[in-house]
Amino acid sequence: MQAGRKNRVMMRTWLDQAGRKKRRSNNRKAKAAKLFPRPAAGLLRPVVHPPTQRYNMKLRLGKGFTLDELKEAKIPRKFAKTIGIAIDHRRRNRCAESLQANVERLKLYMSKLLLFPTKSGTKSVKKGDTPRSELKDVAQNTLKEIIPVPKPSTDIEARAITADEKEKSAYKALKKARTNAHFLGAKMKKEKAAAAKDA
Repeated sequence: MQAGRKNRVMMRTWLDQAGRKKRRSNNRKAKAAKLFPRPAAGLLRPVVHPPTQRYNMKLRLGKGFTLDELKEAKIPRKFAKTIGIAIDHRRRNRCAESLQANVERLKLYMSKLLLFPTKSGTKSVKKGDTPRSELKDVAQNTLKEIIPVPKPSTDIEARAITADEKEKSAYKALKKARTNAHFLGAKMKKEKAAAAKDA
């Protein structure tokens, strides 16, 4: 260990912490202003389970919605790209629950969506565009995720232990199963010998 006067070279100051915080904040605001009236978070992403046993109980944002999810939500693929929905043609739906959850996510997004006309004239208003009266004083979505990822509750409700649970012993059940597995071969051999003797 070096003496304090000699390890100055190893010390690193962090005097610009406040300045960097301000810069990041300004950059976020500038990005949001550039994207206005679109959401500051960018594209809408699906909720997925991460791979591997270690993390698959959690939820996070994925790359994009599958074509099946878009079909179920009745959103054309080409139209989805124009209204800020991310698409991932590689991802597959492994279960009905995840498909349904993402379809509900898409439906919620579509219910809140306001479509601005592409140009200012009256002729530029297309079918499906939001009326101009509803587009006044529209607030921008500045959340980190456009629709937050649901956080499933892991709390287990406390309850009284039943008489049946008190009688049973988990240790005894495991011990019995282990013993049965251990002697299974010998038991089968004995039964086979007895059957041969009878025949």
